[in-house]
Amino acid sequence: MDIIKGAIFDMDGLMVDTEKLYLRYWKEAAADFGYEMKNEHVYAIRSLARKYSIPRLKSFFGEDFPTEDVRKRRTELINAHIEKYGIDVKKGLFRLLDFLKAHGIKLAVATATPRERALNCLEKIGARQYFDAVICGDMITNGKPDPDIYLTAAHELGLPPEQCAAFEDSPNGIRAAHSAGCQAIMIPDMTPPDEETAPLLSAVYDDLSQAVSYFEGRV
Repeated sequence: MDIIKGAIFDMDGLMVDTEKLYLRYWKEAAADFGYEMKNEHVYAIRSLARKYSIPRLKSFFGEDFPTEDVRKRRTELINAHIEKYGIDVKKGLFRLLDFLKAHGIKLAVATATPRERALNCLEKIGARQYFDAVICGDMITNGKPDPDIYLTAAHELGLPPEQCAAFEDSPNGIRAAHSAGCQAIMIPDMTPPDEETAPLLSAVYDDLSQAVSYFEGRV
């Protein structure tokens, strides 16, 4: 059984219940510019680095699709929602974080979200102090599904990726974690593991509190 000394967490859809906001407001923002974005379009770009999501969106809607304008509008809508209603934390997050901290596990965040926004989110939910490192999409060249963000997070923790558990909710994130050599654990948010994702998983759980069992005998 592989020993675990570190745990790396995605943020949106994994620690905070924000993927539902991205789903809603990507579609609303696109509609503001005259485009009909559907659920499957949003699912396809979850956790993707911008250099990958832009061509993917243009493949759906054509080269004239104003990706940056739509993204900016989406961000405005999400910010307004959070300002009014706050951020919902995913079930079991603090039970798992407390367990890992109590067992001396080093913790990092690996999120495609820009650093300022990510740090603000972690502060809002009271989780910032748990993490030894926060690696964000604007800090690396090649984002998810490339492995760089997980390799960087493991490096910042001073650990080989093989000794790190990686928590993700999306297929693109799982691909990144697995490619880096981490033990990829999926907590599905909007969609279950697909045929391509399932073979990459070390484990899958319904919520973060259940994942405590993965560490029995490994810490």
